[in-house]
Amino acid sequence: MKRNQKAVITTTLIGSNAVVFVILMFLGKTEDTQFILEHGAMYEPYVIQGHEYYRLVTSMFLHFGIDHLMNNLIMLGALGWNLELEIGKIKFLLIYLLSGIGGNLCSLFVNQLEGTAVVSAGASGAVFGLMGALVCAAIQRKGYVGRLGKRGLILMVVLSLYFGLTSSGVDNAAHIGGLVCGFLLQIILGALQ
Repeated sequence: MKRNQKAVITTTLIGSNAVVFVILMFLGKTEDTQFILEHGAMYEPYVIQGHEYYRLVTSMFLHFGIDHLMNNLIMLGALGWNLELEIGKIKFLLIYLLSGIGGNLCSLFVNQLEGTAVVSAGASGAVFGLMGALVCAAIQRKGYVGRLGKRGLILMVVLSLYFGLTSSGVDNAAHIGGLVCGFLLQIILGALQ
């Protein structure tokens, strides 16, 4: 990793999420579930029965309030900076987007199994995908990715999952789905040197 490299994709993703949030903040209340749903949040009946598959992607750029946004962007910045500089822009972007979509698909599957219809939004499935990819990369590299060590990454994953599972209103299926997707994608993309 070169010192003068910049994490361009990470910065762009942070900026994109922030810009979408500011625009929506001026149009209405970002904490309002109906408002976020009208602007592209994921909702099983709309995706499956309504064939609005674009929601698998648009929901990744929507957040329920400033706290939700900041939590995701701080994690995106911290994880993304290290991973992007280690694996490159294209692989990083693929892991981010495909993990977010994979997390959303996992959430849809769980919602269908449970017979629930939940409005879901946020970048956390993609962010958990970055965590999964970082853990995998640390294992592949026998210890560290950038400044992040394997033990610290595993502790971060465990704590993040614990806080999600013990909090209300958290789409844990999206988190777990994103985590698994990120780990598997790093195995696949890591083999493509």
